[in-house]
Amino acid sequence: MKIALGCDHGGYELKEDLKNYLEEQGHEVVDYGTNSPEMVDYPDIVFPLAKDVANGKCEKGIICCGTGVGVSIAANKVYGIRAANCHDTFSARASREHNDANILTLGGRVIGKGLAQEIVQVWLKSEFIEGRHLRRINKISDYEKQ
Repeated sequence: MKIALGCDHGGYELKEDLKNYLEEQGHEVVDYGTNSPEMVDYPDIVFPLAKDVANGKCEKGIICCGTGVGVSIAANKVYGIRAANCHDTFSARASREHNDANILTLGGRVIGKGLAQEIVQVWLKSEFIEGRHLRRINKISDYEKQ
C-alpha cells in the first residue's frame, strides 16, 4: 500500500519510527516531512499530504504531531478527507469500519512507539463495512459539497 506519512516537530520521533515500521511491513511510504525535530507549522505539512490522499496519489495517510489533534483538524479541512485521531486500537478499527477514515493522526507526546505500531496495524487492516455507515458518510460528503 502507498502511504503518505508526515509530522510536525512534536511527532517527528514517532513518524521516523513508523516510517521504518511501515517499510518493514512492505508498504511504500511517501514522507512529507518534517525531517528534523526543529519547529515547523503543521499545516505546511498536512495540506499537501491530505490533498494527495484525497486525489488518490496515496491510498492512506498517517500524520503525527504532539497530540494528533492539530493535524487532524487541519487534515479535515481538505475536501474528501476523513482524518481520525486515535490513541487506542478500538478507535482505530472503528474509524475505518464505521467512518471510512482515510487519514490516521497520532500524538507523539501521548502514546508510545509500540502502541502506535499496534494502532497503525489495526487501522491499515480494517475495512469500511458500509451498510448504514455509508449513508452517514454520504451525508458528510454532500455537506462538504455545499
